[in-house]
Parts: sequence; C-alpha cells; structure tokens
Amino acid sequence: MARKVKWAKAAWNDLEEVSDYIAKDSSYYAAAFVREVRDAARSLAYLAKRYRVVPEFGDPTVRELFVRRYRLIYQVTKQTVYIIGFIHGAVSRSSVLSLVAAK
Repeated sequence: MARKVKWAKAAWNDLEEVSDYIAKDSSYYAAAFVREVRDAARSLAYLAKRYRVVPEFGDPTVRELFVRRYRLIYQVTKQTVYIIGFIHGAVSRSSVLSLVAAK
C-alpha cells in the first residue's frame, strides 16, 4: 500500500536554502540536487521502513534517508510519511532533537 508523502514547511524551507546555496555556483546542479531529494522522498511512499531509525530519537516511526551528505528525516504513520527534517549530516545532535519539538 502506498503512503502519501508530505513535507513539513521547515523541511521544505531547508531544502530550498540548500538549493539556493548550490545555485550560487550552478543552477543546473541545484535543480539536479532538488530532483534527487524529491525522488528519494517520493520513494518513501512504498518503502518507508527500509531506512534506519534515527539514533537520536530511538522511535521506530522516525527514520532517515541519506541523500549525499544530507539527512532526510521522516516519520512513518499508517497512511502518511511526513518529511520532518532536511539537515546536513554534520549538524549537532541537539539540532536533530529539536525537530521533534517542531513537529
């Protein structure tokens, strides 16, 4: 059964910020990166549980998918996958934990 994939506004804004940064050097690569991230997010509609549980949460419904050096953090429910964060892999543990408070 396919789930719906929905982006939290904050996660989408983070993706746009990364895209804008890449676009300073190349609009082509910025667009390609956004396509890659969106394709990865769409794949979660069918295979949401294939990626690891986010270690900082320890909650089996909160998982992450790496896209290059970025963590696409999402929560899985019965019918929906919510993209709750898009952050660089080097971001601190406390920043990742703040995603729970924001959702």
